[in-house]
Amino acid sequence: MSPPHRILMTTDAVGGVWTYAASLALMLCRRGYEVTLVTMGPQPRVEQIETIANVPGLIIETTDLALEWMDPDGADLPRARDVLRRVAERARADIIHLNSFREATFGFAAPVLVVAHSCVASWWEACRQDRAIDPSWQHYLRNVAAGLDAADAWAAPTAAYRNWIEASYQPRRCGHAIWNGIPLPSVWTRKQPFIFAAGRLWDEAKNVALLSQIAPALDWPVRVAGATLPVGGLARASSASEAVVQLGVLPHPQVIWQMRAASIFVSPALYEPFGLTVLEAAACGCALVLSDIPTFRELWVGAALFFDPRDPASLTEALHSAGRNDALRTRLQEAARERACCFSLDAAAKDYRRLYLAMHVSPHTDSAARVPVFAEVRA
Repeated sequence: MSPPHRILMTTDAVGGVWTYAASLALMLCRRGYEVTLVTMGPQPRVEQIETIANVPGLIIETTDLALEWMDPDGADLPRARDVLRRVAERARADIIHLNSFREATFGFAAPVLVVAHSCVASWWEACRQDRAIDPSWQHYLRNVAAGLDAADAWAAPTAAYRNWIEASYQPRRCGHAIWNGIPLPSVWTRKQPFIFAAGRLWDEAKNVALLSQIAPALDWPVRVAGATLPVGGLARASSASEAVVQLGVLPHPQVIWQMRAASIFVSPALYEPFGLTVLEAAACGCALVLSDIPTFRELWVGAALFFDPRDPASLTEALHSAGRNDALRTRLQEAARERACCFSLDAAAKDYRRLYLAMHVSPHTDSAARVPVFAEVRA
């Protein structure tokens, strides 16, 4: 049997999943694969498409199919089933790589991989600990569980998040943990005395409100890049104080420029299954000041300062330490840059290629061995 080389991959253009999918698709195409990248949800921005246009082996298909968290009742499921199955047949896909859950139930002819980047239940548990998840999400949760059970394999970007998915949804198959990778910037500009953060300001998970609360007490100015208005109804809009300079939605190269210039990158996230922006900031030589959550601990212990994301004093102390202590800040910058080198895009693509091959050889079985946790093979 010849190895698989035609991949259908779904993505959205709202957050980090786009960066993950576009980068992985590009690397796979460079390794001889043919990738049909299907966008769902809000349309990608022009600059997003331009970064991956005209790549040999890569076909981009944009749709207006609803993202599952924006369609909790599943009203768009019949249309999505019809559209994606027709695209898969046209692409003659050997592997279906879904960056969502429910579409795994569509009965594709090829083996299906689900990659769990996020879900409403884990978001809710992290962000709204004081109350149970709203009953209106029950249909969504059943679809997530059904998608995990229907998939021939599933993976998550950290062992911590994989373990949460296994404990919460109890899928029939064990999950794989494959850390994400990015193309690493080769240089960065001279560091400037400011703190940078990036993320959707409207998303409670990003916890920008905490940064806004303590910003007036900081020695250095704070810049934040990201959307201020939600694209769906899940999160509540978040406002920033006057001490925070809101840069709005920036093209990706401009975000990287800010990271190259910033001395400190801060993420006060309550919830982050991986955190590609943290990885990009580390690769740009920022000192990392991160919330003390399991995924960040898994990825960045020894290369970041950690703080309690629900304690303003803890964040203030961490940022003061990084800003006022030149030796500590330099050490953190060097440690972050060194750790970022472990997150090779090529290595991540190799892990996915191994998993694709195992799925192709033994479809619809549990015989494929786990792909090792990234930390075990590349740290």
